[in-house]
Amino acid sequence: MKKSKKGVGIFERMLNWTERAGNALPHPATLFALFALSALVVSALGHALGWEVIHPGTGEVVKTVNLLSHDGIHRILLEMVDNFTGFAPLGIVLVAMLGIGIAEQSGLINAVIRMLVLNSHKHLLTFVIVFSGILSNVASDVGYILLIPLAGVIFLAVGRNPIAGMAAAFAGVSGGFSANLVLGTVDPLLAGLSQEGARILDPAYEVNPTANYYFMVASTFVIAFAGTFVTEKIVEPRLGKFTGVVEEKDKSFDKLSKLEKKGLLMALLTFIGVTIITLIGIIPTDGFFRGSDGGLLTSPLIRGVVAMLFLVASAMGLAYGFTTGAFKNDGDVMKGMAASMKTLATYLVLVFFAAQFVAYFKWSNLGIILAVNGANLLMSADIGLIPLMILFILLAAAINMLMGSASAKWAILAPIFIPMFMIMGYSPELSQVVYRIGDSVTNVISPMMSFFALIIAFVQKYDPKAGIGTIIATMVPYSIVFLVLWILLLVAWLTLGLPLGPDAGIHYTLPK
Repeated sequence: MKKSKKGVGIFERMLNWTERAGNALPHPATLFALFALSALVVSALGHALGWEVIHPGTGEVVKTVNLLSHDGIHRILLEMVDNFTGFAPLGIVLVAMLGIGIAEQSGLINAVIRMLVLNSHKHLLTFVIVFSGILSNVASDVGYILLIPLAGVIFLAVGRNPIAGMAAAFAGVSGGFSANLVLGTVDPLLAGLSQEGARILDPAYEVNPTANYYFMVASTFVIAFAGTFVTEKIVEPRLGKFTGVVEEKDKSFDKLSKLEKKGLLMALLTFIGVTIITLIGIIPTDGFFRGSDGGLLTSPLIRGVVAMLFLVASAMGLAYGFTTGAFKNDGDVMKGMAASMKTLATYLVLVFFAAQFVAYFKWSNLGIILAVNGANLLMSADIGLIPLMILFILLAAAINMLMGSASAKWAILAPIFIPMFMIMGYSPELSQVVYRIGDSVTNVISPMMSFFALIIAFVQKYDPKAGIGTIIATMVPYSIVFLVLWILLLVAWLTLGLPLGPDAGIHYTLPK
């Protein structure tokens, strides 16, 4: 028993160290402000020391540009606003959130999740909860606020341990963050950051929000089945039968009313209508949704996927909202859109400083210099594609333990690793999907994850003594299994040479 207590003590000390280290980090926006200032100082140092490389594409000598010079200071002041407003992820995230905001504020997303979970067969309950958690990522925080406590209520109602139900939901919502059947706000956000990183080396490169779509769809089913297995074979047996007492019955998750069902029907009919219009536009070779060359990959459905996401989410949200009475007039709709914008206030502050950092990194040529030297070092090591990608997954997973925001981490890593891997012959889309795997698998065990405190509060309803250690000990099996299976899926994908998304291959060739 003493040995066991000592082991628990060591585990708790490790968790405490992780928490202290994460809390010691500045706010992500402050972090980017410091990075931006550091880029200015390093640009002056690199210029003084004569840092330079040969551009692998053009063969030209690339020298470090001193941004603290006369011309550099002028450029910083004159282009500060343009850096912010022209930052690729900004516009696409705002547009996507406007549409998803309508669907969320109308109650549509809430109703869909409740319908999936409350109407699932008893033997499929775990799978449906994990699967619904993955799908909930299309919205901002619906999965955390609605699905996780709902899963506890449902598991308790069928005689199963409610904490296991919440663990399954948490695994889907957070551990499966990089999987989905539909595009969500994170896809255009990360694609925009990837595009900024790629343009350090190739100014004309475009990364579409659908860049990882094929891999995401396959990942959805892998993670859903894996989450189901871990819940039923590892987590639930470990937790045992629930013997606690819940003081009051939670009535906030009642079954869908007739009006809500009618609203879902109208939303479904709207989706069918949009689908029919889409098919009419793409099936004929001269259809109005085809690209100028008659192709599908150049069509506005692919290149303008954020606009389509806005239109479809808005149309379905309007159909549901006006049917159920959640929206009574256009003012209610505008309030719903405004509410979604309020959730982005912190993001806008972060983007301002991140945009300056990325711009300074590009202007100074530090991005190319670091990428070329890093690529040369990795190529001389000759470890191969698969080991290289596995190491990058582990790096992203480790950083995620100290810094929770997916976009904040990628804004730091993309300008460094994307050009580096491009020089080695690997596409920005591949770098992005590998990062997303690492970023997802440790979400459920990272105390720095923004909703971690909320998860503890949910669990304490059934276990008042639960703390950080309780949550992490419960979720570690998910993290390990997701990591192993996602790596195996990636290895199979790379071995077969499959595209990661529409017009998004694994390899990249520098333009001559």
